[in-house]
Parts: sequence; C-alpha cells; structure tokens
Amino acid sequence: MLADYVASKYPSKNMTVVSPDAGRVKLADNWSDRLGLPLAIIHKRRDPNKANEVAVGEVVGDVQGRVCLLVDDMIDTAGTICQAAAALREHGASAVIAAATHPILSGPAAQRLNASAFEEVIVTNTLPIREDLVIPKLTVLSIAPLLAKAIQEVFVDGSVTSLFGVE
Repeated sequence: MLADYVASKYPSKNMTVVSPDAGRVKLADNWSDRLGLPLAIIHKRRDPNKANEVAVGEVVGDVQGRVCLLVDDMIDTAGTICQAAAALREHGASAVIAAATHPILSGPAAQRLNASAFEEVIVTNTLPIREDLVIPKLTVLSIAPLLAKAIQEVFVDGSVTSLFGVE
C-alpha cells in the first residue's frame, strides 16, 4: 500500500530507496525490488566516547541530485530517520521523503519531523495518531481497504498472503 502510493505520486526516474540504518537493509531492498529503484544505505556509527549518541556516518550509494525514499517499519521519536534525512540532503539529495508502516510518534517526534528535511512523511493508520500532533508533512494512509480484502479472501477461501505479493 505504501509502495503503491509512492509509485503513483513520485516519478521513479530519479528516485533511490534508502535504508536509514543497517537494520533496515532487507526492508529497503524489498522496496527497491518492488519499485525497480536503486538502493542506498546510511551507515551510522556510535561515538564510543559518548553514551547513547548516534553520529550519522556515510551514505553508501548514489543520492546526489536524487529523490531519496527512506523506508522504515516505524517512526517512534523520529531521531534516526530525521538524522538520515539530514545526511541525505548534505550528500546532495534533491528531496527526501519517508515511508513507514507504524507511526508511534512519541516524545519529540512531531517537533523533529516538522523541523526535518522531509518533503513528505507517509505512514499508515495502524496506530492512532494523537489529535494534538500537528505535522503538516505527514500523510496517513488507511489500511481499511487492505483489511477488507483480507476478510474477503478468508470468506471465499482465497489467499490472504496474496495481498502481500506472496503466492
């Protein structure tokens, strides 16, 4: 659903899928395959002299002059994904968008996203978003059509896994 939205809104000619860290490379690779786009990775390092502080390392892959699509499973405090967006802009990305399934959006997430380098942050409504959060860059997609299709597949003895591109 997220990939379909991105494909319908953004031309793929000049886009790169980006993993915000090593832990999301497989997810980003799946997006890259599905959309037929090149892949880049943000390699972040921790400073051994500073506890609980992440310094974004290098960007592995071509992002210069490209629209970069950061993909993740969730956005909690938005620290990692906002640092990744800033690193991409510093490395010459023409625009940065994000797609994540679960919008936890706790603590400073709204403030970080509003101050971030993102053009758009796309999430689903798998979790309720607090009404007091104002994030103009946020696009929320409903999972209702996906749930309806899953229920229909169950009732007609169809394949629920087919909804996810798995046969």
